[in-house]
Amino acid sequence: MSEKSVQKKKYIVETARNVFMEKGFKAVTMKDIVEACEISRGGLYLYFQNTGELFEEVLKLEQEETDDVFEKSIPEGASPSDILALFLKEQKKELLNLKPSLNIAVYEYFFACNPPSRDNLLKKQFEQAVYVIEKLIQAGNESGEFYCGDPRGAARNIMYVLEGLKIASQTRGIQEAAVDREILYVMQGLIGEEY
Repeated sequence: MSEKSVQKKKYIVETARNVFMEKGFKAVTMKDIVEACEISRGGLYLYFQNTGELFEEVLKLEQEETDDVFEKSIPEGASPSDILALFLKEQKKELLNLKPSLNIAVYEYFFACNPPSRDNLLKKQFEQAVYVIEKLIQAGNESGEFYCGDPRGAARNIMYVLEGLKIASQTRGIQEAAVDREILYVMQGLIGEEY
């Protein structure tokens, strides 16, 4: 793919992200994307055959950007507990963010169009996050910062708590105090009551 084609595809994905944020997944048509990008229908179909294919590219871009921002925010020499606390702080910001996001579109997409399977993108992202948190907990155990007998189980639990909070924030709203309480509970489970 030429550099011009790469840039055009990136423009389509970035523009489509805004459309999905505004309308969710189910309500978006290829016509909506064509209009938002101000390109021809054929120009769009050169890159994407349907909204599902395009949405998966949006999700990949979103994950890459999130990973980049998080990695750049980790101070040099940060301890495992510092990194986990930073991760939880970033999650809190996302949970309390009232700006448009892809959360509703993500749930619509996976509920309607992509039943759970081995290659489910959301499942892969979840498992990758569990793996990273597990490694942080293991490193924290080794350094004496954490006291956790089941790092993998604790990592899965953290991700399930965050997922539940994310759904709650989208469906009924959530208060900052509730997020703080759950994060405190997670950290106390790893380092004891004095946190």
